[in-house]
Amino acid sequence: MALTLEEVRWVAHLARLELTETELTTLTRDLTAIVDYVRQLHAVATEGVEPMAHAVPLNNVFRADEPKDSLPVAAALANAPQRKGDFYAVPAVLE
Repeated sequence: MALTLEEVRWVAHLARLELTETELTTLTRDLTAIVDYVRQLHAVATEGVEPMAHAVPLNNVFRADEPKDSLPVAAALANAPQRKGDFYAVPAVLE
C-alpha cells in the first residue's frame, strides 16, 4: 500500500514537523516501505504461539545483593571540588 504525499504531510502536521517538499517525498517513500514490511509481518502464522516479552530467555546478570561496609567519608569526598564538613558543597538553587 503506497502512502500518498498528502497522508505523510498530514502525519507531519500532527507531529508538528515542518518538512520541505524534498523531505516529504523521501519520507513518503520510506514510510511506504515500512508499512509494506509491517504488512508482510501480518502474513506470518502466529496461531498457537505464546506471547513473550523477549525473543530469547533473560537471566539476571547482576551480582547478589550482599551487605558490606560503605565507603569512608574521606574517600568519598577525596575528589570533591568543595566540601562543607562531611558533605559536598554545592551552589544554592533556591533563593
